Amino acid sequence: MEFSYVPIVLSLKVAFAAVIIVTCTSIPIAALMAKREFFGKDVVESVITLPLVLPPSVIGFMLLYVFGKNGPLGKLFEQWFHTRIVFTLAGAVIAAAVVAFPLMYQSVKVAIENVDQNLEKAARTLGAGELKVFFTITLPLALNGIVAGLVLAFARSLGEFGATLMIAGNIPGKTQTMPIAIYFANEAGDTGQASVLVIIMTIFSFLVIYGLNRWGKGSRRDSRGGGA
Repeated sequence: MEFSYVPIVLSLKVAFAAVIIVTCTSIPIAALMAKREFFGKDVVESVITLPLVLPPSVIGFMLLYVFGKNGPLGKLFEQWFHTRIVFTLAGAVIAAAVVAFPLMYQSVKVAIENVDQNLEKAARTLGAGELKVFFTITLPLALNGIVAGLVLAFARSLGEFGATLMIAGNIPGKTQTMPIAIYFANEAGDTGQASVLVIIMTIFSFLVIYGLNRWGKGSRRDSRGGGA
């Protein structure tokens, strides 16, 4: 059977879209959780990080309940936008974003918590508002953690399987991402297609981890050099 590159393209589309969603949502939420104390904070944080420990099939079931034809958001999309989420690429993006969000959130939150508060206080005493302090002091100093979170979220989105299969299904050329293509190619006895995709994903995952480790070491050396 001829090798198809479509699952690779679809996986990249899903991963990039999911990372954009995760970035736009995780940074403000992580900043709020790192800087503010409020009643029920532990419960909220437990809910946010729940996808880290839940089986993908459970996450997929929940997404089906929410975005399905009779689900609250599913009905909303049908009525307002005349579109559906289930068995579409949008469903794959949502599944990838949900499972990748905790990785990005945890990385950003830890990075923000490690920012020297004295620098933030100094900026405030010079008249800077909270938003200016956040964008000119906090975010730049938390950049390493943000970049690490971005890379991990992208890799996790690229490799998402269980939740994606349940909400987006296996539609070749439409929702069949690389992990799904590997599974069904193997089931169909097409070991050639499956092997190539496995090699591609393995190499990519290795490069992601290797590159992140190298970049992290370089950043730490630059930081120590700057402080010397």
